[in-house]
Amino acid sequence: MNSTAPIPHITAQDKVILFDGVCRFCSGWSKFILQQDKEKKFKLAPLQSPEGQDILAYFNLPTDRFDSMVYVENNRVYQKSDAALNIARHLPAPWNGLSYLLAVPKELRDWFYDQVAANRYELFGKYDECILPKPEHGDRFLSSNVQ
Repeated sequence: MNSTAPIPHITAQDKVILFDGVCRFCSGWSKFILQQDKEKKFKLAPLQSPEGQDILAYFNLPTDRFDSMVYVENNRVYQKSDAALNIARHLPAPWNGLSYLLAVPKELRDWFYDQVAANRYELFGKYDECILPKPEHGDRFLSSNVQ
């Protein structure tokens, strides 16, 4: 991590979710976030997008392997179950109650996360390319590509 340079494409106040843009499950999760996040707290970007790639590189995370969602809040990066549960704590009830699972040992949470992540394409399918945000959600994405 380059602690002297700002994180590319975002401000210190932004809450940013990077997701696998070709994964149907991950894209469904992102749509769920957009529906639940009425206060527009979150911004999103596919891990594969130029913005996602720049943020991954900033935090010295792999830019060629997309087996974890990444969440950035307060200049801090979260991955796997930490990402999902820290996102949940900002959602409205009852979804924010999932954040109590942070009390479960990280090794156990991440083991479960890894099982779903390793099989997500077989279980839920895969798009041929990253889906683009709908025009009404364009301001919620870091990318300026809107269909």
